[in-house]
Amino acid sequence: MHVAPVGGTAVQDHVALAEIELCGELIIAASAAREDRLSLESIDEVLRVAEERAGEGRGAEGG
Repeated sequence: MHVAPVGGTAVQDHVALAEIELCGELIIAASAAREDRLSLESIDEVLRVAEERAGEGRGAEGG
């Protein structure tokens, strides 16, 4: 069995950290919601889907 050495070997997976942050934001939104479940629109708002799509559109235009 191989065990990772202790100290000074911290590895950060930026994608995993971003996913954890988004999950946390969804949990917070769900706990504050009055409904039993978040609507798809609410989920998109929490995850800033519209902002991401707008950014992709600008990149495609070469601007």
